[in-house]
Amino acid sequence: MQDTRLEDGGIADRLAQSAVHRRTMVDCQIRTFDVTDPQLLARMLEVPREHFLPLELAPLAYSDIGLQLEPARPGGERRTLLPPLVLARLIQGAGVASTGAVLDVGAATGYSSALLAGLAGRVVALESECFLYDALRSNLDAFGLAKVQTILAPLAEGAPKEAPFDLIFINGAVEANLEALFAQLKDGGRLIAIKRIPRDPAGRAGKAVRYEKIGGAKGYRVLFDASAPVLEAFRQDEQFTFV
Repeated sequence: MQDTRLEDGGIADRLAQSAVHRRTMVDCQIRTFDVTDPQLLARMLEVPREHFLPLELAPLAYSDIGLQLEPARPGGERRTLLPPLVLARLIQGAGVASTGAVLDVGAATGYSSALLAGLAGRVVALESECFLYDALRSNLDAFGLAKVQTILAPLAEGAPKEAPFDLIFINGAVEANLEALFAQLKDGGRLIAIKRIPRDPAGRAGKAVRYEKIGGAKGYRVLFDASAPVLEAFRQDEQFTFV
């Protein structure tokens, strides 16, 4: 007969170790990257990032690097999860309100949505890749976040039936194709993304920016330097020059 106390003890050890890793991440990465919002820091201590990762990436859950998710089918989009320190500072710069409605674009496996769900009034998680959407819904349900609405649809289309939003949060870099998302913002709403610097040879350098919609017009301000791959839905079409 199996001694369930050994199994329970193993689970308790893993949970304790995960809590230690989260504390180390918050103290040594997040706080040192000028993230000071107490509610956000508390949420990052609550949510176990490994719960939202494939098993092979779980050991890297609290590293300070972007994590690549390989597509499940040929031709699928390879997605890179933002490093926790970049994600945290983007969320802080977004100014999430406890009564606000948030659209989380490119939610992938659900970690960003889980963080936002503890800060906002309502969260809609948008994902375009089927294999990621399945993981997104499963992970959120298993973590007790059935209240987060999930939508499988092209990222650049947003979620017009659920609009308007106080905040649209994009998990990656953008070059173009933001018009539909801007149309889904409330007046006074914000859109957060990493704006890629044109003509960067590596194709990764950029600026974290906060767009604001005021009176139908939009402007933006730079929050900090950031690097991330461009999401395919927001890639600028190649321009051909004839000489």
